[in-house]
Amino acid sequence: MNPFSKLGISDDVVNAVKELGFENPTPIQEQAIPVLLEGSNDFVGLAQTGTGKTAAFGLPLLELIDFKSNKPQALILCPTRELCLQIANDIRNFSKNTPGASVVAVYGGANIMQQLREIRNGVQIVVATPGRMLDIIGRKAIDFSNVKYVVLDEADEMLNMGFQEDINDILSTTPDEKKTWLFSATMPPEVRRIAKNYMDNPTELTMGTKNTGNVNIEHEYYIVKARDKYAALKRIVDYNPDIFGVVFCKTKMDTQDVAEHLIKDGYNADALHGDLSQQQRDKVMQRFRDRNMQLLIATDVAARGIDVNNVTHVINYALPDEIESYTHRSGRTGRAGKTGVSICIINAKETGKIRQIERIIGKQFTKAELPTGFDVCEKQLFGLIHRVHNVEVNEEQIDKYMSRINDEFADLSKEEVIKKFASLEFNRFLEYYQNAPDLNLSADDRERGERGDRRERGERGERGGRGAEAGYSRLFINVGSVDEFTRGDLLSFVCNNGRISGKAVGKIDLKGVFSFVEVESAAAETLLANFKDVQYNGREVRIEVSGEPARGSRGEGRRGGDRGGFGGDRRREGGGGYRGGDRRSGGGSGRRDRDGGNSGGGFRDFSGRSREERSGGSGRREGGNGGGGSDRRRRS
Repeated sequence: MNPFSKLGISDDVVNAVKELGFENPTPIQEQAIPVLLEGSNDFVGLAQTGTGKTAAFGLPLLELIDFKSNKPQALILCPTRELCLQIANDIRNFSKNTPGASVVAVYGGANIMQQLREIRNGVQIVVATPGRMLDIIGRKAIDFSNVKYVVLDEADEMLNMGFQEDINDILSTTPDEKKTWLFSATMPPEVRRIAKNYMDNPTELTMGTKNTGNVNIEHEYYIVKARDKYAALKRIVDYNPDIFGVVFCKTKMDTQDVAEHLIKDGYNADALHGDLSQQQRDKVMQRFRDRNMQLLIATDVAARGIDVNNVTHVINYALPDEIESYTHRSGRTGRAGKTGVSICIINAKETGKIRQIERIIGKQFTKAELPTGFDVCEKQLFGLIHRVHNVEVNEEQIDKYMSRINDEFADLSKEEVIKKFASLEFNRFLEYYQNAPDLNLSADDRERGERGDRRERGERGERGGRGAEAGYSRLFINVGSVDEFTRGDLLSFVCNNGRISGKAVGKIDLKGVFSFVEVESAAAETLLANFKDVQYNGREVRIEVSGEPARGSRGEGRRGGDRGGFGGDRRREGGGGYRGGDRRSGGGSGRRDRDGGNSGGGFRDFSGRSREERSGGSGRREGGNGGGGSDRRRRS
């Protein structure tokens, strides 16, 4: 008897699964399917990416749904377009022997009219990203009154991306008596909160320890100087001739930049990020799935839903801002029982983050040394020899050329032929790495960097500013986790009081007594204008553009009074510190003042320009000076 049949799956579905090459259920499938087939309980499943979660909820759905009815009975929400397509395709494959089964993928970047036509034609299972699903609900084009099951897949990432409000709105259109199944790789407090809000005494299943990494993945890190990061990436790739991997960058700009450099240097690579059209993204992903590309350079969000077999390496060109995101990144490799390697390229100041990741995933990293130029050449040479030795010869096609080939090599011995053939590839690497420097950071440099990291963290705690992604403004708000806010709560609070859409909000960085929120620059002005006289638990809530103190303000100290600083009185003029200064004066908070000036020299302004694009001490906008806390009106 087939192992899937023993779990309670019907023959039609079992045969479809067998045709896809699945012989035995994974641990999460083995444990979850019998529970979900009962259809009577809410459910929380915690398991790493690549463990077969789609089949764990997809197969039971196919047994519980009435396919004689063409009304939506199951809704699956996931964070990204790629994951939406992956889930929909998997369930279609599982149900190909099931008469009347219909699955529709609903996601942004594709023709909404086509999606509406598919819904009108009748559908039982809808797989959707929250944004596009809300658009369709807003058009009153779908009726969820018959929905019996809602699946929240990659729930932690949906919350991290700011979809809490959208999820609330979508679920409010579904019946109260539905069953909710939540699947997640990690279990941060926000996911625990969503389980509490949406579920009634759910059955919880955890495969391994919560938030841990896949046991089949080895974790390594290399410490280099910042200027050597790209050279280190190339050396790692060259040292692994058969690499088939994903390289993670922090921003779209970095992703495109690294990909373009790799392509120019002769590597088979391409970029995947949010600025690509859906057609471009599909084309890139198809090339990667077909293994016509060796390296996929991606952002965290774009890489969600990359379910590609046999990825050998994940390389973290930049560590993620959210430590939990590392689990999702590394989960792109070591899938379906295979082994993989997750590599981090860091500077000495980031070793503390490695220790944090170790605590979260429950696995220790290996500190590795970058190979020397000689090591790379040797590895490439024997990689070539290995490929030649194992190449499959097409005797029928090659035979007609053998006489001419033998004539060409007639004056060469066997040893000379081998040398020349090997040198074709070997000489290129030998020339490049002939005088290659040692990229590994010396022990003294590492110690200086780690001391600097400890000193820096001690001086500024968690308040260090950082630039927002292009097109976004990074805002400071004086509420955080001590106020019992989750990221989802903060998103709702900011959107409701600032009267902006949740779609305009990017990354939310929740701290203790304060937080940072990235908002589309065009929407940031609206938010700041509307966020007046807002209180929380009896105290004034402040929200303002984030940044370090303006040049010329630091000498005033940080202690309150009329000097701005962290505790400065916002009503006094000339407050030049991080949180000081009035919006009507030239304070160094980095906010736009009423004359149109930008009051934070060198900060990211509402146009989304980076620090390098503006002068360090003064704003370029007409009518305002971002220097030391003065404006043009007062000077003139």
